[in-house]
Amino acid sequence: MDEVLLSVRGLRTEFVTRDGVFAAVRDVSFELRRGEKLGIVGESGSGKSALALSIVGLIEPPGRVVAGEVELNGRRISGLPDRQLQLVRGKEVGLIFQDPMAALDPVKSIGDQIVEGIRRHRRHLGRREARRLAIELLREVQVPFAERRLADYPHQYSGGMRQRVMIAIALANEPDLIIADEPTTALDVTTQAQVLDLLDRLVSERRTAIILITHNLGIVAEFCDSVHVMYAGRFVERTTVEQLFRAQAHPYTEALLRSVPRPDRLQRGPLPSIPGFPPSLAHLPPGCSFAPRCPAAQEICRDRAPATVELVSESTPVLAECHFARERLRT
Repeated sequence: MDEVLLSVRGLRTEFVTRDGVFAAVRDVSFELRRGEKLGIVGESGSGKSALALSIVGLIEPPGRVVAGEVELNGRRISGLPDRQLQLVRGKEVGLIFQDPMAALDPVKSIGDQIVEGIRRHRRHLGRREARRLAIELLREVQVPFAERRLADYPHQYSGGMRQRVMIAIALANEPDLIIADEPTTALDVTTQAQVLDLLDRLVSERRTAIILITHNLGIVAEFCDSVHVMYAGRFVERTTVEQLFRAQAHPYTEALLRSVPRPDRLQRGPLPSIPGFPPSLAHLPPGCSFAPRCPAAQEICRDRAPATVELVSESTPVLAECHFARERLRT
């Protein structure tokens, strides 16, 4: 088994507002190994993006990381000055954002933006060498006529091609970890498949680890090795993708799966949905945070927060925060 690349322990991120303190990430811990493809799933507002930004030190006021440690390659990066974190981002960690048009500079050519990212971390390279590498990167992410299109601007690329440029920038300095936050949301199904195939190939060839943040469980099933389900700032279930689709230890995971459209089921009317809304992160209910929406909630669920239960289901480890996780996996 590959060694641990990323270790997150007790991470807590809060946003101070007039309505109170929102705990967007609540004491989250996990490890990621080299070559592993981890999917983090959950509804909007569950804390997925806040977790990703917290890991790489991109939380801005009124938010702040108030507790926890992040280690990358055995070195603590949490709490580093921003100048040092800038050396980590782009070199050791590549970032792919949901909206490439917002992430790319509209007044700079694609080539200038890739070259700038390369030379920021490889100061020994001249501009000519960096430009040659930029062309190679565009070819690697399958942008046609790469040398000619280096001079184009973001608006001259399609949505799928802009996302390929973001991947090229993320890979420019051969990072150990890629964090992709909803990288396929704005893309059509065909382009989604192409982007995922590209990421899969690059990860397998380079042994890069990837964290894929998404609300799409279909993409997780196709792409990831393991999956963490997030709700109200915490991981409520952690296991392999195969085990998650076989049996769910947490009722929230089961509810998410029921909401996924399936071509083998002809349905009339609206898709099943989870009743109610996620809780306010400034005013969490006592007990289990999912209890107000859970059809199987009992008195203990409303009174006492569940501890993390470690289980084994068909030789596969499962971690779940549910008072009835054992019973659920036995049924």
